[in-house]
Amino acid sequence: MMGVLERIRQFLWCFVELAFLAVLALILIYLILGQDAGVFVSSVANNVLTFANGLQPQTLVGLAIVLALVFLILGRMKAPRMD
Repeated sequence: MMGVLERIRQFLWCFVELAFLAVLALILIYLILGQDAGVFVSSVANNVLTFANGLQPQTLVGLAIVLALVFLILGRMKAPRMD
């Protein structure tokens, strides 16, 4: 059962990575071609810009603190113990 859950988690994580890369590729195409990139690429770029403009500075600081804590905790969990 745990093996199945692990495979599902890996599949979903792969899907998230591919979707993120697709959005980054569309943003790059929009930056290169501008308004001539097409309707779909322009709409994705506009959605990303709307989302980025909607974030408050407090939200960004909170996310940065949470990410720093996660990396700190993960680093301590992986560090070899000196017994």
